[in-house]
Amino acid sequence: MYAPLIAAVVAAQMTDAQAQAKLAELDERQRASGDFKALMLIEQKEKGKNDLVYQSVVYRRDADDKLLIMFLQPKSEAGKGYLRVEDNLFLYDPTVGKWERRTERERILGTDTRRADFDESRLSKEYEARFVATETLGKFSVDHLELSARDGADVAYPELHLWIDQDSGNLLKRQDVALSGRLMRTSYYPRWRKAYSSSKGADVYFPEEVRVFDEVEKGNRTTMVVTNLDLDDLDANIFTKAWLESKSR
Repeated sequence: MYAPLIAAVVAAQMTDAQAQAKLAELDERQRASGDFKALMLIEQKEKGKNDLVYQSVVYRRDADDKLLIMFLQPKSEAGKGYLRVEDNLFLYDPTVGKWERRTERERILGTDTRRADFDESRLSKEYEARFVATETLGKFSVDHLELSARDGADVAYPELHLWIDQDSGNLLKRQDVALSGRLMRTSYYPRWRKAYSSSKGADVYFPEEVRVFDEVEKGNRTTMVVTNLDLDDLDANIFTKAWLESKSR
């Protein structure tokens, strides 16, 4: 008499290949194929400190894996920026006129964010996925996937857990785990939007809001909000050190 229930459970399972395909689909939905420019507000809350609000512009060229983040506000941080050149991440500080190489674990301007929070989603290239379970997250039915970093992948965290909405295909929750097994961050994605990309010939989905909670320093959190998005072609010079330096003069 338990056969129907068992069948339902088995049917709900996902092979490793299917889990990897779902991860690739998540990447593809967010991939602009062409260029991407977003005005973003970043609010940082830390215990015992005044809240900080940063305004930044994020430039991406997904076809060439290029990324530049330039900060506009507050005035003390204006002109600072991050540039990814191939597999290298550099920070530019206009007050000293120098570039410094940073790692994937770098906290972007001291917030709880990392490079991957701003960049094109390439999880299927960097991680191998395993299906954990079909679960409920609030009112949503979600697929819980466990991700392990591929050999040689330069990532901030070797293990991730994702909760993906079965209906929309959007990521709703993510947890980042250190090599020691310690939970480092939990991120929630409460709002997603879509915009048509002419270069892709299809809609691009992007998280309009991301809430990142520090699991080590409890009470610290960062909220990222996209306030404007442009998918038109960008000048190729934007993705150079010289361009960012020129904006700081």
